[in-house]
Amino acid sequence: MTPAETIGIPWPEFNEGLTYHDVVSSSDSGLSLIEFYSTKHKSSAPLQGWLQRIQNGQVMIDGETVTDPNLILRDGSELVYHRLPWKEPEAPYLLEVLYKDDDMIALNKPAGLQVLPGGLFQQRTVLTQLQWHANKNTIYPAQEVHPVPVHRLGRGTSGVLLCAKTKRAKSCLAAYFADGTLSVRGKRDMHSDLGVERRITKIYRALVKGIIDMNEVVIDQPIGTMRYPGVARGLYVALASGKPALSKVRVLERDVKKDQTLVQVEIQSGRPHQIRIHLSFIGHPLLGDPLYVAGGQPNCFGSELVDGSFAEDGGYQRPAKPVPGDCGYHLHAHEVTLSHPTTNEVIKIIAPLPSMLQSVEEAR
Repeated sequence: MTPAETIGIPWPEFNEGLTYHDVVSSSDSGLSLIEFYSTKHKSSAPLQGWLQRIQNGQVMIDGETVTDPNLILRDGSELVYHRLPWKEPEAPYLLEVLYKDDDMIALNKPAGLQVLPGGLFQQRTVLTQLQWHANKNTIYPAQEVHPVPVHRLGRGTSGVLLCAKTKRAKSCLAAYFADGTLSVRGKRDMHSDLGVERRITKIYRALVKGIIDMNEVVIDQPIGTMRYPGVARGLYVALASGKPALSKVRVLERDVKKDQTLVQVEIQSGRPHQIRIHLSFIGHPLLGDPLYVAGGQPNCFGSELVDGSFAEDGGYQRPAKPVPGDCGYHLHAHEVTLSHPTTNEVIKIIAPLPSMLQSVEEAR
């Protein structure tokens, strides 16, 4: 048997840090440097943290390093904040190639690897590995984009991840996902033929707590955001006033002894953390999910931090509460069927199932 093709380079111990750019607007002219950063970027660090960063020489104004937090800003001045390199949390780096051609590449993303930069993970992402791989090879014409993911999978989710190699493919594949989400409104029939309306279907495998009695369940609970510690843009939860979302669940196997159910989930929309939220909403959160509990809500509320101080780089300490990127749950993007962005040929891409998500029969 031919071994699967993989891409991936081991992560360096430290990343390269980050650079953030701002231009002082007329409305901010007259503010002090510390007032600007502690109000405009208060989600990044508390007041004392920004003082530390400025006094450490990590801020430049019009190309000159400044350490005086009380310096008054002028309209049009260019500010640059340099975040120092840091050691990112452990993450896998090898990616199995499931499919590739001149337009796209499909990868089997491992659980624990973030797709795009965010939070503590700025280097250890799928996007970084794609960029490194492209830089090693000269197969990508200069006028085309490097391969980029066209959708997201949660950090703890494994399975099929589609990436575009060309601008045309990126635009086309992104439209497939957007069209599916837009067509959700009013679609509630489990047996509707998605192939007639859609150019892409996504089937997941999940392991949930408890025994789901019905063989098939349609979940159309809207999903919105709420304020939550450690999540700057808000946490996605089941919310009546949220955006439409549709998940179609089919029971594959019930394990009464372990009080858990193996399910297949087809999602037509693509709201963040949709499957985790929807299954928890019906009282069956994913086994091992540290965040979502019955009702599609977070495990706990409040704004407790690890302690009252700030982290080494001046930023906030990590919240004691679970956050969306925490892993431990069992969710796998098992199968994606789509019309090829150039040829319109129907392609089915399958990511092998982890052992935890195989039925007894499949395990044999």
